[in-house]
Amino acid sequence: MRRFDRLERILALDPDRDCEEIYRLLAEYEFPWDITKALEFALFRTYAVPRIGRLLDHTGEFTRSAQKRYDDTVLVLYEIFHWGTTSDRGRQALEQLNAIHGRYRISNDDYAYTLSTFVVTPVRWIEQFGWRKLHPREVRALTNTMRRLGEGMKLSGIPETYAEFERLFDDYEREHFAFDAGGRRVADATLDLFGSWYPRLLSPAVARAARFLMEPHLLTAFGFPQVGNAGRKAAEAALKVRAELVRVGPVRPDSRPVGPDPMSYPDGYEIADLGPDSFHRYQAKSRAKQTCPVPT
Repeated sequence: MRRFDRLERILALDPDRDCEEIYRLLAEYEFPWDITKALEFALFRTYAVPRIGRLLDHTGEFTRSAQKRYDDTVLVLYEIFHWGTTSDRGRQALEQLNAIHGRYRISNDDYAYTLSTFVVTPVRWIEQFGWRKLHPREVRALTNTMRRLGEGMKLSGIPETYAEFERLFDDYEREHFAFDAGGRRVADATLDLFGSWYPRLLSPAVARAARFLMEPHLLTAFGFPQVGNAGRKAAEAALKVRAELVRVGPVRPDSRPVGPDPMSYPDGYEIADLGPDSFHRYQAKSRAKQTCPVPT
């Protein structure tokens, strides 16, 4: 397979009808590392909205079991995007996602902003650090895939185009980003998690390096110090060098899709297993209430 053969295959598909297939090719073959990192930063930046960061801090999941919280999120999204929103596993994962979130009072606006991060952050990341640019048809397919996710989450007022998502993304951050102690605790715990994936001596440096990729308004919202231009340029240059190496390197064959490798489930998982322990305790309590209290 030649470097741009898969792009030709993508462009032969319809970005409206085949959007999920296009997204799967992008996320599992063309840009697996880039999209993974972009979505990590997408979720990370939502903590800078005080309502979101405060809620996540209140659950305690990021301080008690950050790796499992990360793995559960990755796996639920993987099941939805890999199999598709209309597949049996995709629908089951959507139901699990909605059940987990349904215990909390989360506004439609916060949901819509979070969805916009899933659209805008990967596109902007690949534009800056990808081994090639995204074709407009790929951007449209990615947008449509996330719209299907939003529909499965029963959101209202979902933007229809990438430009509308981008406008929502920028406006919401400008209007709602602010410092919150809970959001800062969740951000610190997440950076510690990112660093834990590397040898111990490198962990603090990895956590600090992530800040070089954050925009000034995001750093301000978390109360992080602003970073110097030299450090930011060095981090960006390293990612661009990586992109060039990927561009001239071997093409990922169809037999080697990239999927999650969750540390929390070394023996595999069922979709019903995903989610915080408090969610499963809540489910068990709800089932107990539904049983007949009168002994037979």
